[in-house]
Amino acid sequence: MSSPTPDALLGPADVRELATALGVRPTKQRGQNFVIDANTVRRIVRTAQVRPDDVVVEVGPGLGSLTLALLEVADRVTAVEIDDVLAAALPATIAARMPERAGRFALVHSDAMHVGELPGPPPTALVANLPYNVAVPVLLHMLATFPSIERTLVMVQSEVADRLAAAPGSKVYGVPSVKANWYAEVKRAGAIGRNVFWPAPNVDSGLVALTRRTEPIKTTAARNEVFAVVDAAFAQRRKTLRAALAGWAGSAAAAEAALVAAGVSPQARGESLTVEEFAAIAENKQATGQETQAAAPSARYAAEHEESE
Repeated sequence: MSSPTPDALLGPADVRELATALGVRPTKQRGQNFVIDANTVRRIVRTAQVRPDDVVVEVGPGLGSLTLALLEVADRVTAVEIDDVLAAALPATIAARMPERAGRFALVHSDAMHVGELPGPPPTALVANLPYNVAVPVLLHMLATFPSIERTLVMVQSEVADRLAAAPGSKVYGVPSVKANWYAEVKRAGAIGRNVFWPAPNVDSGLVALTRRTEPIKTTAARNEVFAVVDAAFAQRRKTLRAALAGWAGSAAAAEAALVAAGVSPQARGESLTVEEFAAIAENKQATGQETQAAAPSARYAAEHEESE
């Protein structure tokens, strides 16, 4: 691999010059904030532990700041960009600033939420500065769609980073925490200052590292069945699981039966459960199916009006 030129990465002046030439203004609608600091993108690549044999997928490359840093190290980089102007311009930026690596770059002009396949070899890593407004759904979609992704490092809003990496019992533990943990071991991997972005956001950013589970969660329940329990449990997170899962199970009695069969207290709340416990609850819904159909209206009424505390 030939070495990229020292000034290949984008600095503040380069980013603004490119944006001006393209008539681009970062939009709040798409949660765009462009990284303007070369040291930051190199730090992201190091923290992501990108290797020379990695095939990296990047979501939301923008003007190419992180893309260029990834190309310095990885074997291949595929960038997924929804913005028409940015998608059209990025290949030219790569060719101009890192011509010796341009053949290792591919662009997919699409909404990441609709991407079902990528060109070239299967991706081994996901590294991205994710748009704040769609960070969690995009992350979960990519992990679900590309099981070959072993390592992920995403930069997201600091609060989102906290939620993704939260452990059971934490006040910010919720749907993103459990669903991310279904796929991977998740941890906070650092903080990013506001001054490395243009425009500077009014929130702090954080890095989250996800390492794909070598062994999937042991369960007979399908992922969508487990996720349905998670969604129901946190839709009414102040309620006990007996009440919160009544709609999912068909009645409070059916919810209680599934919980007891799974070894979970009906008086517990979703924020105390591990992903394995949610899977166990999903497994045991089938065993209570007959009871669900025959549940009395009075049981449903009781569940719907149970005290939240």
